[in-house]
Amino acid sequence: MSKAKDIVVKELKPVFTSEQIAARIQELAAEINAVYGDEPLVAVCVLKGGFMFFSDLVRFLHNKNLELDFVRLSSYGKSSTSSKHVIFSKDVEIDICGKHVLIVEDIVDSGHSMRFLLGQFAARKARSLRLAALVDKDERREVDVKVDFAGFKLNQGFIVGFGLDYAEHYRMLPGVFEVIPE
Repeated sequence: MSKAKDIVVKELKPVFTSEQIAARIQELAAEINAVYGDEPLVAVCVLKGGFMFFSDLVRFLHNKNLELDFVRLSSYGKSSTSSKHVIFSKDVEIDICGKHVLIVEDIVDSGHSMRFLLGQFAARKARSLRLAALVDKDERREVDVKVDFAGFKLNQGFIVGFGLDYAEHYRMLPGVFEVIPE
């Protein structure tokens, strides 16, 4: 097993402020409300990174048939790059068969984790599957995954904050920052 090279952080460069994120989340919620109305919907947070985006987003969803659940996936470990090996360590507790499912993720880049999760949920016969991500790095996509509700598009840079981490650090930052290495 190879050990990823650690990054020594020189500085954190602001990418999206907390105000920009808050405004964009309200816009996304309006888009999601328009698609689902009051149809039965299960919003699934992908832990750990998606927790801040998820908690802010669901507060603006006005669906009286909304259910919330959580999964935990990881593919980064303590590295700054995603591996193709996905660890699925927590499953949903709600039966999603016949229900609309909205997966809420912090960032989609290579797409391996989301391809895995979409495959898992499709096998359970969800009525529909859509994906919301705070950040869509579609230029880094290695597998076919479509982000239906993208907060922001970003082409490059290793980012942290607002749930996104590097080796379990920086999740609590109120905005998104690019890691500038030494």
